Amino acid sequence: MSYLQARPFGRTGLFVSPLGLGAGEIGGDHLDEREVETLLRTAVERGVTLIDTARSYGQSEARIGRVLAPVRDRVVLSTKVGYGVDGVADWTGECIQLGIERALGQLATDRIDIVHLHSCPVEILERGDVIAALHDARRAGKLRCAAYSGDNEPLVWAAASGQFDSLQLSWNLCDQRAAPVIERASAAGMGVIAKRPLANAPWRYAERPVGQEAEPYWIRWQALAIDARGLVGGDAELAARFAAHYPGVSSAIAGTRQVAHLCDNVELVARGALDPELVGQLRARFAAVGADWPSRI
Repeated sequence: MSYLQARPFGRTGLFVSPLGLGAGEIGGDHLDEREVETLLRTAVERGVTLIDTARSYGQSEARIGRVLAPVRDRVVLSTKVGYGVDGVADWTGECIQLGIERALGQLATDRIDIVHLHSCPVEILERGDVIAALHDARRAGKLRCAAYSGDNEPLVWAAASGQFDSLQLSWNLCDQRAAPVIERASAAGMGVIAKRPLANAPWRYAERPVGQEAEPYWIRWQALAIDARGLVGGDAELAARFAAHYPGVSSAIAGTRQVAHLCDNVELVARGALDPELVGQLRARFAAVGADWPSRI
């Protein structure tokens, strides 16, 4: 049974597992609380220490708080703010402040390790008040890293601004547009979280999954015609190792509510980095076929 070893989150002083848990799928009202508890406890036991959630993920924050409070010092908590505070306009300094306060209560903690502005538009980033509110909360000790989560033009702005300690962005075999941002962020000592690392597993579908979340990546997967090169874990292993161990990526967050899927992902990522020559070939294939594809938000 594999166990993941933590590595530095840029130069922030935090350490994270190369595979994180995307906690969007554990927020639904229909889920069994014992099932969620088992998933979260298994994650920590296997060394998955980065737990990523958001205000918009239903009961996710509250469940994480209830289950992981006893092991708070063993996990790195990441959440997202900017919207959804009753009686307050979205994307205002007050919304950021109150969103952080609510998240602290939901997560049952006195500080949150990473707080992202969640897909904040460029014009609001340029206005400055939401970034200032994030920095105020950091100075007050309510968060460790002021972060941005998003893609495309806003992500490029955030990476170049010097205002953030870390970034979260789409990064996988079908979505490599952010490579220059990862390089820049890494050089600046920022932490980098790769979301959508498995690209919604498009290889699962023999035919186009029309209307499903995986459809856009399925189209790209067909165009790329990637070969898993005989890896024991096939396409899933290729995707997991590419995303989690790409130079400059601190951690790749894979969402699931099933313990078996979590453990499978741990085993794949624990196999380490791909051969650099293979990574180069995968990058070249994307450049040849998908250079104009925007990152999926």
